[in-house]
Amino acid sequence: MTFVESIQTCFRKYATFAGRAARPEYWWFVLFLVLTQVVAEMTSPTLSAVFVIATLIPAIAAATRRLHDVDRSGWWQLIGFIPLIGWIVLIYWMCQPGKEPNRFGPAPNSPSQIQDFSQV
Repeated sequence: MTFVESIQTCFRKYATFAGRAARPEYWWFVLFLVLTQVVAEMTSPTLSAVFVIATLIPAIAAATRRLHDVDRSGWWQLIGFIPLIGWIVLIYWMCQPGKEPNRFGPAPNSPSQIQDFSQV
């Protein structure tokens, strides 16, 4: 999955908390969020706040789908509220390869999940 495909997928699944997200989908989207947030903050604090509010739900949804890929509930994101240790654990889980078989559905890039965009 490329950088642009990742961003498109995450915004297409704006509030979709079901399913799974592969590592490239999640990490490319995180890179987009960080870079855009830095630029927005340098431009205007108001623009930065609007961007954070607009991307909060897709960021949580993408993280939930990523945790589903490693066979964990999306509620595990709340562990991030534990200072330092929580973030370390979350980053470790987000970097793990997806587990198969999985109770959250087929692998993100399995043949049943790949869409043919030439038909759209």
